[in-house]
Amino acid sequence: MSRALKLMTETPLIDGHNDLPWQLRKQFNNQLEEVDLYTLETTHTNILKIVAGRLGAQFWSAYVPCETQYKDAVRQTLEQIDVVHRMCRKYPEAFMFATSSQDIRDAFRMNKTASLIGVEGGHSIDSSLGTLRTMYQLGVRYLTLTHSCNTPWADNWRVDEGTEPSQHDGLSPFGKQLIVEMNRLGMLIDLAHVPVKVMNQVLDLSEAPVIFSHSSAYAICQHKRNVPDDILKRVREKRGIVMVNFYNDYVTCSKSAKLSDVADHFDHIKKVAGAGAVGFGGDYDGVTRLPEDLEDVSKFPNVVAELLRRGWTDEDVKDALGNNLLRVFSEAEAIRDSKVNTTKPDDVPIPYDEVQNPCRTSFGYSNAGHTHSLSIVALLLLQVLRALSAFAAS
Repeated sequence: MSRALKLMTETPLIDGHNDLPWQLRKQFNNQLEEVDLYTLETTHTNILKIVAGRLGAQFWSAYVPCETQYKDAVRQTLEQIDVVHRMCRKYPEAFMFATSSQDIRDAFRMNKTASLIGVEGGHSIDSSLGTLRTMYQLGVRYLTLTHSCNTPWADNWRVDEGTEPSQHDGLSPFGKQLIVEMNRLGMLIDLAHVPVKVMNQVLDLSEAPVIFSHSSAYAICQHKRNVPDDILKRVREKRGIVMVNFYNDYVTCSKSAKLSDVADHFDHIKKVAGAGAVGFGGDYDGVTRLPEDLEDVSKFPNVVAELLRRGWTDEDVKDALGNNLLRVFSEAEAIRDSKVNTTKPDDVPIPYDEVQNPCRTSFGYSNAGHTHSLSIVALLLLQVLRALSAFAAS
């Protein structure tokens, strides 16, 4: 363990996904003054556990459920972004808000946990490139293209499972626009939660390396949330990264798992895609079952010690700890910087008929006009008639 801890003092452990912000909403309705993050014991994550786990940088998840889609997803996502900002302000001795690869390095030198934001689910932007850009300005540095529901422009992983139909054969034309705009912004593209078709389309389209912020190896556990070997090989070619998820259901495809099972995923990704393509994506506070010896964020050093025991070199371990993610992040930033003077923001909106619903207005769409307004009225009338029919039948 001493060798593992030494390596963790030399290279920041960067974890790709933690759902503490969602737990703050669920348990406290985001009222941070009601919480002491030093003593909080109803979560996998608190500051004392973070210190014990040598967590150098964390992508905090700004997640809201699919049930918010077409309703208040944007508002709720903004509130999750806000709670991360407030968390950093309330505990400046522990957290440093970060938006760049250099910020991560700076926070590590100051012995603070660099705190970044990833938005988990494309439904959070409500099919708006303007909303995407606004969230980037607020510090969001990755977008998971879908969660567990299709958006108006992308299919989700359940399509591969067969429990949801494909609506777009992967990405719609607007979905492809979004990938290009994310490259322009320097926002990381997260392929956790998407089907294989979308993985391949993004790997074809994106100039920047991609990430899987919290996914594991399909060859080890045949769950559709995991990454198959042919995609792992493409991730290697793209210089991307797969950040291993610790959720038992994705580790062993069962309700129980051990530390060694998680290490098997690290080994497999390293074997297929190389040591440069693997990282940590524990999914703490977003899952209900975790392996023995990985019960909370204080246990991260156990993974490092196990990898060393299996013969990983110091350089391989440092790559997995944080150097791989720093490289991916830096390359995305370099592509962004190369476009500053040559590429303008994409201001072409998604076609209105692809997002039309009773909760959406058509202001600005010159061709929407009365047809779309009447369509919305018709939908509302249909709902009222159905409700009246159900009432009469009862």
